[in-house]
Amino acid sequence: MRSIVAAFILALAAAPAWANAPSPYAGQHHRPIKALSAEEIDDLRQGRGMGMAKAAELNSYPGPLHALQLRNELKLTLPQIKRIQILSEKMTREAKALGEAILQREAALDLLFRDGKASPAAVENATAEIGALQGRLRAVHLLTHLEMKALLEAEQVAAYDRLRGYAEASDAKPGGGHGGHKH
Repeated sequence: MRSIVAAFILALAAAPAWANAPSPYAGQHHRPIKALSAEEIDDLRQGRGMGMAKAAELNSYPGPLHALQLRNELKLTLPQIKRIQILSEKMTREAKALGEAILQREAALDLLFRDGKASPAAVENATAEIGALQGRLRAVHLLTHLEMKALLEAEQVAAYDRLRGYAEASDAKPGGGHGGHKH
C-alpha cells in the first residue's frame, strides 16, 4: 500500500512538468492547412510520389523518374525512353490534379473546424472524400510502376533494383531473385 501511495505522490509531483511541456504541434496552428506541412503541400502540388508506390518500387516495379535518371546504366532504348517520358508526364499531370483536389478538401476540412461548423456528418463526408482522393492518387503512382515493368526487359528491371540498392548481386540475375521475367 505504501508503494502505491508513494507512486501516486510521485506521479502528481511530476504531472506539472509534463502538463506544461509544449505540444509537438506547437507552431503548426499557423499553417494554411493545419494537417499538412509546407513540404506535404508542395509534394501534392508537384505530383511527387511521397512513398506511395513503395509496394511497387520495392518489389521490382521500377518508377519512371528513376528509370530516366538511370537511362544509361539501364541501357534504355530510344523508344523506351520516349514511352517512359510519356508515362511520367501522364502520372505527374494526374497526380497534380488529384493533389490539388486533396488540398482543396483538406482546406475545407480545416475550415469546418476553424469556423466551429464541424459535425459528425460533415467530418465523415470530408474525410471520406479525402480518403478516396488519396486512394486514387496512390493508384496513379502504383499503376505507372506497373506499366513501367511491362516496358522493361528482365535484365533492365534487375539492373534497376541493383542500382537502387534493392537487390544483392546474386538476386539481380535475370530469372533469379526479383521478378526475372517481363510483364
